[in-house]
Amino acid sequence: MILHELIDYETLRVIWWLLLGVLLIGFAVTDGFDLGVGALLPFVARTDTERRIAINSIGATWEGNQVWLILAGGAIFAAWPPLYAVSFSGFYLAMFAILFALILRPVAFKYRSKRESARWKAGWDWALFIGGFVPSLIFGVAVGNVLQGVPFRFADDMRIYYEGSFFGLLNPYALLCGLLSVAMLTMHGAAWLQLKTNGIVAERARRYGSLAALVTIVLFALGGLALWYGIDGYRITSEINPIGPSNPLLKTVDPTAGAWFANYGSHPWMMIAPILGFLGAIGALLSMLARREAAPLIFSELAVVGIISTVGVSMFPFILPSSLDPRSSLTVWDSSSSHMTLFIMLVVVLIFLPIIFLYTAWVYRVLWGKIDADTVNDKSGHAY
Repeated sequence: MILHELIDYETLRVIWWLLLGVLLIGFAVTDGFDLGVGALLPFVARTDTERRIAINSIGATWEGNQVWLILAGGAIFAAWPPLYAVSFSGFYLAMFAILFALILRPVAFKYRSKRESARWKAGWDWALFIGGFVPSLIFGVAVGNVLQGVPFRFADDMRIYYEGSFFGLLNPYALLCGLLSVAMLTMHGAAWLQLKTNGIVAERARRYGSLAALVTIVLFALGGLALWYGIDGYRITSEINPIGPSNPLLKTVDPTAGAWFANYGSHPWMMIAPILGFLGAIGALLSMLARREAAPLIFSELAVVGIISTVGVSMFPFILPSSLDPRSSLTVWDSSSSHMTLFIMLVVVLIFLPIIFLYTAWVYRVLWGKIDADTVNDKSGHAY
């Protein structure tokens, strides 16, 4: 037996679909509160010291948290090449906007305190706000467009044609999903600030976080209702071959009302995902109102996991549906790398992913503790 045949092709494809979800959720859970703190900065911190407290609450870990985004991009490139080709070309301007905002963030961290000018610092504070708000919004907008279908198609020679535009991405449902993403990550950032800070910063974070949790619950429900009543999902109408070649054009697909809810009827256990999303956000809201410290972060993490997982299980086996030519839609069964490639990469992941988990846990343990005025005014030069 050839070594890579120890795991069949169908199973490997499902494993890599799950791993992609794990990496995206890992990014949202870790760097998500960094983005949330950036978006909250103008609201929870009024003085220079308060803003430095908020900034330094994420200053020790934000760089490591971005590793999850890099890993997710690498996984898409290696395991799902057609998905990488379509999404990174079709969403080019949106990706550019995200990268621009993410690049602003480290520059703002490094340069904000280089001068004592209030105007100088205020400019970098707004750069940190942009670096938190813009990616949060665009990530959600992208998910909203994926749920509706993206205007691309494959020619017979497998050449990709994308017929959308940047402003076409900003449709009402996508913007609703974008606002849900902002609210969710703002809630997450507020929960982090409530745990890592004291005094007025923590109190303001509690107030804004409670509001963000309530908005998350409402928008999550509205997003589901809009999918049920106004937006068609997609379903495969031809025979499914889970071990077939990676050629999306070999199947037929029809837009169908309610298709994104079909998996919950076939596999009721998948209801765990949306239930977790709602209960996590409700738990975050109630624990913030009760002025708990650790509980809001735990519940907001559960909400993030549940909301993102809901998208994945609702769409399975679709990864990127096409609104222009439904049969060009990318699914788990027809858009992966080869059997051998998936197996080799799985071996690599099994070696290095636990190391990343352990290293991340160690960093958080070593750098744990609350941030206060004494911390940021320490003359050692370690604080931003």
